[in-house]
Amino acid sequence: MSKSTTTIKVGYVPEHFSTPLFFARDQGYYAKQSVEVVFPPFPSGTGHMIQALKAKEIDVAIGLTEAFVSGIGKGADHYKIVGTYVQSPLNWAISTGAKRDEIKSVDDIKGKTIGISRLGSGSNVMPFVLAKQQGWTDQFEFEIQDNFKNLRDGVNHTGSVKPTDAFMWEVFTTKKYYDSGEIKQIGNIYTPWPSWVITASSTFLTSSEGAAALKGFFNAVNEGIAYFNSHHDEAVTHISTNLDYSAEDARAWLKTVQFVDNVAVVDKGTIVDKTVEILQSADVLDDSSANYAYLHTTL
Repeated sequence: MSKSTTTIKVGYVPEHFSTPLFFARDQGYYAKQSVEVVFPPFPSGTGHMIQALKAKEIDVAIGLTEAFVSGIGKGADHYKIVGTYVQSPLNWAISTGAKRDEIKSVDDIKGKTIGISRLGSGSNVMPFVLAKQQGWTDQFEFEIQDNFKNLRDGVNHTGSVKPTDAFMWEVFTTKKYYDSGEIKQIGNIYTPWPSWVITASSTFLTSSEGAAALKGFFNAVNEGIAYFNSHHDEAVTHISTNLDYSAEDARAWLKTVQFVDNVAVVDKGTIVDKTVEILQSADVLDDSSANYAYLHTTL
């Protein structure tokens, strides 16, 4: 008797980091695990996925460590961290408008207005980390601008969005718009933690069917990562054909990224404890954040 198939809705950001997920689909690895995966895209990023997990629109979300940790540290209990996806840090580019001659370096955005995709997103959290790193006490103002195009319009003072002075986004996703002259880079900052984790809704995790399906999903993603690691040319083709990157930029990114070998493993010290400590020092989280349960480890 054939094993029944379980459907999982997995939220993801439609960027280059998603490539192993789709290799796993195209190579039949999910089907082999009796899991059907539906991938709703979230171009606005991790903050939007946190909202979607709460609304039960998705079961699983793959996104930025700092945003997911920050959400739980502020009291969100509708999801838990269940896995790690990318081991390497994220390189956040700091950008402003191409013609903003008054902004020449990171020092020029101290206490200024920062465009963010959503409250609680990585683009919202990382400016606090930047301010801590720079020793600034001036408070940023934030404008929620939903998506990457609006962020670019904000710093250029064009379109219908409110004007801003800078925003932060992943460097290779941003590079195309440096090359076109639409925006300019004034700096960058690396995350001091592994950059991408996997989360699942608390409701999904409490069902035996959900827990079993998640194990199958993990096995398939591990195979997708292994396939990615041994098929870089195919990865470049996928990224440059299906996503908003040139082949040259895709190849450059491949030299910087390290996916984990086993997505089911979460190092609490580096993923949770270190991130919480840094976010506390940057005043993103308060002392009570140390009391929350961030991980679900009983799969």
